[in-house]
Amino acid sequence: MRHKHVIVIDKILHILEIIIAILTLIVLIGMLGWEVYKMITVPEYITTIDQFLHTILTLVVGLEFVRMLIDLTPANTLEVLIVAISRQVILNHNDPLGNIACVLCIAGLFATRRFLIPKKEMKVEMSEVE
Repeated sequence: MRHKHVIVIDKILHILEIIIAILTLIVLIGMLGWEVYKMITVPEYITTIDQFLHTILTLVVGLEFVRMLIDLTPANTLEVLIVAISRQVILNHNDPLGNIACVLCIAGLFATRRFLIPKKEMKVEMSEVE
């Protein structure tokens, strides 16, 4: 049986996580809107595919992070890490050893998901697992 004050603190922290997730989502939507606005209104605003990919993939990682903040499960946490590392491989493709390390990290995350975390705990909130 958990003490009453621990339950209250846990609920307050969960509410703060949701507030941070909402603020992050608002900033991400603003970033996307600003990029689209610049592309439409500024004639000399020419973006390269690398800059565009950087912006879009940053937004994707940010959205995955928001989802993780709202629902903190092992599955969501591993997905955020996989997306973030994949973004690193796609955008920084100038170092072969770094790419190999990133691919090995992704393989390790998939192996962790497959072999180390029981299926029944994958969708359970991390704070609920004891």
